[in-house]
Amino acid sequence: MTSKPTAATPAPELFTWEFATDPYPAYAWLREHAPVHRTRLPSGVEAWLVTRYADAKQALADQRLSKNPAHHDEPAHAKGKTGIPGERKAELMTHLLNIDPPDHTRLRRLVSKAFTPRRVAEFAPRVQELTDQLIDRFAAEGSADLIHDFAFPLPIYAICDLLGVPREDQDDFRDWAGMMIRHGGGPRGGVARSVKKMRGYLAELIHRKREALPAEAGPGEDLISGLIRASDHGEHLTENEAAAMAFILLFAGFETTVNLIGNGTYALLTHPEQRRRLQDSLATPDRTLLETGVEELLRYDGPVELATWRFATEPLALGGQDIAPGDPVLVVLAAADRDPARFAGPDTLDLSRRDNQHLGYGHGIHYCLGAPLARLEGQTALATLLTRLPDLRLAADPADLRWRGGLIMRGLRTLPVEFTPSTSSPRRGPGA
Repeated sequence: MTSKPTAATPAPELFTWEFATDPYPAYAWLREHAPVHRTRLPSGVEAWLVTRYADAKQALADQRLSKNPAHHDEPAHAKGKTGIPGERKAELMTHLLNIDPPDHTRLRRLVSKAFTPRRVAEFAPRVQELTDQLIDRFAAEGSADLIHDFAFPLPIYAICDLLGVPREDQDDFRDWAGMMIRHGGGPRGGVARSVKKMRGYLAELIHRKREALPAEAGPGEDLISGLIRASDHGEHLTENEAAAMAFILLFAGFETTVNLIGNGTYALLTHPEQRRRLQDSLATPDRTLLETGVEELLRYDGPVELATWRFATEPLALGGQDIAPGDPVLVVLAAADRDPARFAGPDTLDLSRRDNQHLGYGHGIHYCLGAPLARLEGQTALATLLTRLPDLRLAADPADLRWRGGLIMRGLRTLPVEFTPSTSSPRRGPGA
């Protein structure tokens, strides 16, 4: 039975800078005292926070919780406070994070034809090449900011290559993506302008690729061409839908990986015994600890703190609370993945943890389509960093590090590190 807050157990303050640094004590309090908790968000929107694993898993799969913001009970002018800034005005709403079956089923099936596990597996050598090129840029310096110099550019260049964005245009995408991250917890205007620019570019690129599309797919065909080809056979995918899908793959596919690499490296550097275990394992052909280790890093301090917005379409009960139609519901993945009712020693980092059905990439029909690519990038990035820079160490007091403000994502602003300079010769950089 859920205990009620008392004077002896005051509710923690949420969404402060102190909370952003370490939200886990507050989430532990919520799991114990108010597992489904109604709160006012920094934007002014009131929403339910779901913090226990069992409730979170139920909510993520409950089709009475719609992804469509049209079900929000707020006035129309307030709906811009939910979702991705600028996506409504840029006509980018018709992507997998904002729609329900049957449209979701149709779009996911079409996108899955283009975004296949085989395509991701074939992309592995390019991810390794990008990883090495980025490390080459700072290896001789003996220091770096791993967010700016490595974790941020790697997934941007990777997803641009996968989508088929020409190399000469990829730095523009890096600038737009940087604006999205920098303004994650601040004014939304800059983000909206970047979204508008990205939308205009994607529309033009899709049109050009459609005009030049060969009759048959060739080896290594890019993802945007795959989306166009899927739309031209049988079920229909409009250019707006194709642009929205390319946009969400960019938007969701880069910041989650930035944070996976950044948070993961930080966790390893602050848990030296676990880091040594992984380094010893990487010296062998066995990659089991790397694979389980990345899953544990996703659970322990994952890149997505809260799942994206859901809205009740009818009255329902969740965790003993009555949710009214139109109420926003936010599943706190970071809290669910530290639930002691599901994970033994949840606050302990254990890279060899086997029973690890974390919710870091969601659950149910909205499970992250790009999870295989993010895992590939995370494994490649961490393994290469620890192998090429074996004495990598923090160059700042952990207390001085700052986490980006925001609601959905969790990631460091900077991650200064030091290491013994490497004499490896630089290679041609990505985007060049």
